[in-house]
Amino acid sequence: MPELPEVRAHAERLDRDLAGAVLTRFTPLSFTALKTFDPAPDVVVDHPLAYVGQRGKHLLLDFGVATFVVHLMQGGRLRPDPKRAKKPRGGVARWELDGDRALLLTEAGTERKAGVWVVAGDPEAQPPLDHLGPDADALDAEALLALLHGNRGRLHGFLRDQRTLAGLGRRLANEVCHRARLSPFASTPKLDADDAARLVEAIGACVAEGLAFERGRDDMSASKDRPGAVHHRKGEPCPDCGDEVRTVEYRAYEVAYCASCQTDGKVLADNTTSKFLK
Repeated sequence: MPELPEVRAHAERLDRDLAGAVLTRFTPLSFTALKTFDPAPDVVVDHPLAYVGQRGKHLLLDFGVATFVVHLMQGGRLRPDPKRAKKPRGGVARWELDGDRALLLTEAGTERKAGVWVVAGDPEAQPPLDHLGPDADALDAEALLALLHGNRGRLHGFLRDQRTLAGLGRRLANEVCHRARLSPFASTPKLDADDAARLVEAIGACVAEGLAFERGRDDMSASKDRPGAVHHRKGEPCPDCGDEVRTVEYRAYEVAYCASCQTDGKVLADNTTSKFLK
């Protein structure tokens, strides 16, 4: 799933290319595309695109009178649509703009979870953004420590919980824990001010690295191409110490880590009840 760096860089590209363009038509292409009914998308027709922004993992297309909030989910992409096929493969929704331009939201796979919300007024105060925590790279160590102590759980899950911190997913949670030299299964209430400071530095560095990579591209990257030290690197040497990158595997994802860098050399059992998950 695209995370904060990918979504932010893509918002910058779209804003650069399309800000000021006037919406001429919005068309839901799938039954599940539009998640709201009021206001209707038609209220935005004939209004210029003020800017394209990012909040967490969401894209915001602000047309002044209303904002389209777009969640790409796992396999979604929002791209220029020069062909405007009647039934595009994986098509979810289409925005047609003046100057013979268009944007197409597509989604690969069969889940069909990508969607569009039309929001009037402050998007932050309404679904789907009203439940989000602050963007992960917007916190200082003191604020992060308060969140860590106020949300009991394992660090990896804490970093991925959008209600607590917005914008991080499985890849960045793996990378942040590795860079901060903390076990992904560390108990959040047991982390101290130094741990929080390391996490803030790690989040900032990992987001910056991802942004630099994405800003050098013309389109959003695929997950396998994104930079990282441990994510999707099982069996490879850790770039910092040379130890083998290991994983704790679940049905739908895996937690990657370096034992030497993060768990004092202890290899974590492949379940969350291990005595080493501390």
